[in-house]
Amino acid sequence: MGGMTEMTVSDARARLADVVDAARVGHDPVYLTRRGQRVAAVIDADDLDRLIAAAEDLADLEAVRAARAEIADGESAIPWEQVKADLGLA
Repeated sequence: MGGMTEMTVSDARARLADVVDAARVGHDPVYLTRRGQRVAAVIDADDLDRLIAAAEDLADLEAVRAARAEIADGESAIPWEQVKADLGLA
């Protein structure tokens, strides 16, 4: 299935098993198009899980940077007991 990186939705419908195998084995997304525009992608499920985890890690890092910047700008940190209470953990 080499080179199957983009195909129409209609072609993908007719060759769904091949599309899934190409994404799963090749670990490259197969983009589905409609009227020449990409509308979706089929990717390996494990690859998607890794992408989601990486995005969540990046969001966490950005939140830490923002919190540190607030503290550096003079805002006081929220006490741990208050955080637990706000989350219903106290």
